[in-house]
Amino acid sequence: MAELLNPNEIFQTNFEPKVVNRFILYADGIPSFIVRKFDRPKLTQPRKAIDHINTQTYYKGKTVWGETSMELYDPIVPAGSQAIMEWVRLGHESVTGRDGYMDFYKKDLTLNVVGPVGDKVEEWLLKGAFPVEVNFNSLDKTNDGDVLPITITLSIDYAVLQF
Repeated sequence: MAELLNPNEIFQTNFEPKVVNRFILYADGIPSFIVRKFDRPKLTQPRKAIDHINTQTYYKGKTVWGETSMELYDPIVPAGSQAIMEWVRLGHESVTGRDGYMDFYKKDLTLNVVGPVGDKVEEWLLKGAFPVEVNFNSLDKTNDGDVLPITITLSIDYAVLQF
């Protein structure tokens, strides 16, 4: 006689998905409400080989946390461009040419994914974040009034998924 499948495997199970627009980013010096987009962390674990006669076996190489990016609204007050430039100045001051210590410009960020009633359903701690590229984007007099964003690429040392 044929084995019957479990009804839980056949029928749909209702679930509440996480959605991309429910998140809050906490970064010292950047108001949470101006964060428009944020990429969750990504990592790479390269495959390394051990050779043995005519075969290979594999093991994991160094874990490398990739760059992440965020996009900010740039309100008039508080100015998003000013908040980002204050962070950049902790690593490099354009006027004097001086660079800062890592302890000054590296920040720990907290990313919370929020459920439908405002509950935290996922929390990431991003350690040692600092901007590696900042794009204040183009102005255009022929545009009909789109929001002016700021795009930032961040380097991170590592990330911890708390829950």
